Amino acid sequence: MNIEEYFDHLTHDDIRIKGTRVGIESILYEYLYREQPPEAIVGRFPSLTLEQVYATILYYLRNKSTIEAYLAEWLAFGQRMRTEQAQNPPPVVVRLRHLKQQRQHQRAAVL
Repeated sequence: MNIEEYFDHLTHDDIRIKGTRVGIESILYEYLYREQPPEAIVGRFPSLTLEQVYATILYYLRNKSTIEAYLAEWLAFGQRMRTEQAQNPPPVVVRLRHLKQQRQHQRAAVL
């Protein structure tokens, strides 16, 4: 089987394991950054087979520079989104933070 047949290239920045909703970045993050073995990755993503995880790792090894750029873009996007959300939190987060602050003030007043 051709290694490409394991993947759906939805867009230039969205490559998924064929037949799943799992992106290759999820598998490769576990493998490269969290140093998880393929067997542990399968445990974390039960919709995947060990063969699919190994195919993803092989795909990375065969296309290292391209996939490293793909991962760098994915990581940068995630960081931008976390920063944006921290600067503009949803109303429910603002409300929960306010409630937490009130509770802390109440506890401090009791002590």
